[in-house]
This record gives sequence, C-alpha cells and structure tokens, in this order.
Amino acid sequence: MPSIISPDLKIIGDLKSGGDIQIDGTVDGDINSRLLTIGEQAVVEGCIVADTVRISGTVKGQIKARIVHLDKVARVIGDVTHETLTMEAGASLEGQVKRLEPARTTTTAKVASMRPAASANDSESSYGGAKSATASPAA
Repeated sequence: MPSIISPDLKIIGDLKSGGDIQIDGTVDGDINSRLLTIGEQAVVEGCIVADTVRISGTVKGQIKARIVHLDKVARVIGDVTHETLTMEAGASLEGQVKRLEPARTTTTAKVASMRPAASANDSESSYGGAKSATASPAA
C-alpha cells in the first residue's frame, strides 16, 4: 500500500521511503523511494531517486530511476537518468536524457573489456551519451 500525498497537501522537505509513494499534492524537496507515482495535478520541485517513476504531473528537478514512464500529460524540466524511458505522445521533457547501463554479469563485463575503446566522436553519437529531448528534423 503506497504512502499518499493528497491533492490538498503541500510538503516542504525531503521524502524517503523503502516502499511506494503516490503524490497528488505538492512536494518541495527531494524524493527517494522504490516506486513513485506522480498524479496529474501533482507538482514536485526537487530531485527524484527511485527504482520506478511514473509521472503524469509536473516535475522540476533531476530524475534518476531504473524505469521512467512519462504519461501524455507529464511535464518534466530537468535531466533524466534511466535504464528504460517511456514517453507517451504529448509528454513534455526539457533537459538531457542519459541512459544507465544495466548491472553487468562477470561474463558481460569481460566481453565489454575486450572491445576497442570508443573515440570521443563515437561516445557523442552513441545512445549511452547525454541527449537533448528536443530533436530537429533531418535536412
């Protein structure tokens, strides 16, 4: 059962939970939890660290999570670091996006260490590099 911040509640300060948090109100502070759900009317100003984040409301701050899902009405202003990012059509993201590498097994790490090192140009064009959420059309 999640801890719920109701629509009429404003929290000023950090939230930390080993479980689930559902925010429908306003939080001015950092949040750390396992599963974080941010409702349509919710506003969060602060950094978020979680295993899974589902956003329908507004977030102003950095997000670091294994799984990030932005619903069609979500608005995020800040950088997102993730393993998996899902954005529905209509979601707004202003910031850089960086993919986390999933935890590697010993065999995977050995194979990766045998690959040639990437040049500076390669790292900028790879998916693992920081990307802006705004894309321009190809000429």
